Amino acid sequence: MTLPIRQSDLEAYLDEALPPDQMARIELALRKDPELVRLAAAIQSRRNNGEHSLGEIWRHGRLSCPSREQLGSFLLGAMDDATADYIRFHLQEIGCRYCRANLSDLKSQQAEQPEAVQSRRRRYFQSSAGYLRREP
Repeated sequence: MTLPIRQSDLEAYLDEALPPDQMARIELALRKDPELVRLAAAIQSRRNNGEHSLGEIWRHGRLSCPSREQLGSFLLGAMDDATADYIRFHLQEIGCRYCRANLSDLKSQQAEQPEAVQSRRRRYFQSSAGYLRREP
């Protein structure tokens, strides 16, 4: 049995805030159902006109997402248990793709060889050397 697609599902789809399997299910339904396409267009039109619900503002602003700094502390195991539990829940249960991508990026940076980090820092410095001022 296929679950019906609700307005909240379409809103999450438009925000790209669903797991891939649910995104694919809605994409397929949109291809088959012109009424669903009209509903998605109406949601997008309402958003473009500046009409937002509190929930939409919350989701769009990612107000429940931990900061990149907090994700880094989580990765290093340098935070209190309650915050770590929340971040674990946010990543695993909610499945926030934005935060998962951030965490993946932090993991790849952590795995970089020191030589690569030094080389990148040197390139940054060289590219900005003309913009730095000396103290008088």
